[in-house]
Amino acid sequence: MGKLDVPWVRKEFPALEQTVNGQPAVFLDGPAGTQVPRQVIAAITQYFETSNANTCGAFATSRRSDAMLAEAHRAMADLVGCDADEIHFGPNMTTLTFALARAIGRDLGPGDEIVVTTLDHDANVSPWRALEERGVVVRQADIRVDDCTLDLDDLRAKINARTRVVAAGYASNAVGTINPVAEMVRLAHSAGALAFIDAVHYAPHGPIDVRALDCDFLACSPYKFFGPHTGVLYGKREHMLRLRAYKVRPAPDKLPDKWEVGTLMHENIAGVLAAVEYLAEVGRRSEAGPALVGRRAALARAYRAIQEHERGLAAQMLAGFLGIRGLKVYGITDPARLAERVPTFGVRLAGKSPLECAEFLGERGIFTWDGNYYALNLTERLGVEASGGLLRIGAVHYNTPAEIERMLAALEELAQS
Repeated sequence: MGKLDVPWVRKEFPALEQTVNGQPAVFLDGPAGTQVPRQVIAAITQYFETSNANTCGAFATSRRSDAMLAEAHRAMADLVGCDADEIHFGPNMTTLTFALARAIGRDLGPGDEIVVTTLDHDANVSPWRALEERGVVVRQADIRVDDCTLDLDDLRAKINARTRVVAAGYASNAVGTINPVAEMVRLAHSAGALAFIDAVHYAPHGPIDVRALDCDFLACSPYKFFGPHTGVLYGKREHMLRLRAYKVRPAPDKLPDKWEVGTLMHENIAGVLAAVEYLAEVGRRSEAGPALVGRRAALARAYRAIQEHERGLAAQMLAGFLGIRGLKVYGITDPARLAERVPTFGVRLAGKSPLECAEFLGERGIFTWDGNYYALNLTERLGVEASGGLLRIGAVHYNTPAEIERMLAALEELAQS
């Protein structure tokens, strides 16, 4: 396993230099959107300075935009393991999922079924539930409440010959569970259904290979993996050519143009390209060994280093949480099962609301989230929605053991107050 160059990583993120009430800021709010490295900020600025134009023009700035967009598609294809024309950019994952669900829904009607899960962000639930107005039946696979993992037996029971789509997450944005996505895709395909994977929360933490998964669609959001606010959708070429997109008449039918509706946010896509390049550079700096050939190889090495570092943080967080009286961890708490989760924890502290906890930590420069994070089915299933949801604490690779220790000490102080 490669060692992450943490000092270099932290120097790349200018936001980490902030202070709150005289204390260094600790960004444990990454599950809702990570901070961005300098090269992402520079790429967005440079686009405006040198390339700001619409596409397909017979002049320099337009041609620079065309070249940047083509390279951004190739970069995202390297990140998820597909061809460049199978990558589609849009405003955000939610918008892209609604657009795809609506297109799939053209061919669905009464008697057809879709399966979603209790563990998911609502962006991978409501777009499919919207098809109920066409008579589609939406079934919801349950979880095992004790560790917040998907109940695969219930998922199998929900999938049948009428199932047309199985929509599930790669990792829970609320409690960190990594789903057995390969098995979920296999179950969908065994019934002749399409498999849609929401990889938004997983993408900062682990490698993605859509070919190995054999999923039909996969969505992610670059602002969760160190880029700007933009959405990205992978779709198997055969499906994206077959499905009828809702688009303007002059837009071509070739990929990816068919699905990239309207003028894209070019400056943000320049930032996405820079974010992927940043991750590749993490890989190049992470370990000694043979020279890397290609961006995807560098990305694979980066994720090996990131996972090793983050599992150390997760072990530290879990041990600390379990030592705080009155603190309950929702999700996997077995230290031997850290490979089944990302370092995102949903917790509650007895006698304190999640908002009170987040405010207490925030005053000490420690940034966390409270609420349901749009994982509404999950907070309702856990019985915590009416009382403020969960306190969510999530680490990414720019966090350090010293920051985790500060957070744990502050929670201990709050627990004793």
